[in-house]
Amino acid sequence: MNQSRLLPLVVLLVGLIVITVAVVPLPTPGYDSVSEVLLRTLHRRLLLVAVPLTLLVEGAILYAMITFHANNDPKPTEERPSFEITWTVVVVLILLFVGTSSYLVLGNLTVSAGPDMTNSSRPVDVHVTGQNWFWEFTYPDEEVTTTNTLVLPANRTILFRITSTDVIHSVHIPALGVKQDAFPGRTTTFKTNVTKAGTYRLYCAEFCGVGHSTMLATVRVVAPPEYQQWLQQHKRTQSDRPQATDAT
Repeated sequence: MNQSRLLPLVVLLVGLIVITVAVVPLPTPGYDSVSEVLLRTLHRRLLLVAVPLTLLVEGAILYAMITFHANNDPKPTEERPSFEITWTVVVVLILLFVGTSSYLVLGNLTVSAGPDMTNSSRPVDVHVTGQNWFWEFTYPDEEVTTTNTLVLPANRTILFRITSTDVIHSVHIPALGVKQDAFPGRTTTFKTNVTKAGTYRLYCAEFCGVGHSTMLATVRVVAPPEYQQWLQQHKRTQSDRPQATDAT
């Protein structure tokens, strides 16, 4: 087959592969949260494109090394506009796929059809504050605050509002696909939906000083009735605390 006909077919094939990988949903068994599904699916899709390309490039390098290493009379490469245009188009298609796929996930982690993510119910609002060297979790709608223990309801949308009082920290719950930096004087948000009850580990993923390694917290995901019971218990506990009064 003539090269002028072969190159457009190569471009078409690469385009079809990229579109197929971007559109066809991948199986996501055993994941614990919506954000974990999104991030792992993105990772797998990028690998499906990156691995064949890596093998192709490495194969071309090996071929050139073996074929031309003993050439004592090398000839300069001839100018081939059709090849250069084809290669440019292929690279553009790949970069568009990588950029679009990454933006849809990293720029908007709420893109999902998981439980409670498509209805109009209000998400559970949790304010996360990092400070040297512990985590404070506040539930403003319930007027409950805890330290180093985060309790969440399963199958509910969770909206984290994350900030810091001193230096940069980073909220990381690896098992749930949650990672977001905490900046002093600034609030960042992260939305997810935990679909499996259990106990998870939260830690600071940004070096923040001598106590960085001790900046750990426990995340408990429980059934909604148990979550409501926990809230009521903590409301009573905090309301029973003695209030400070001014001396007269």
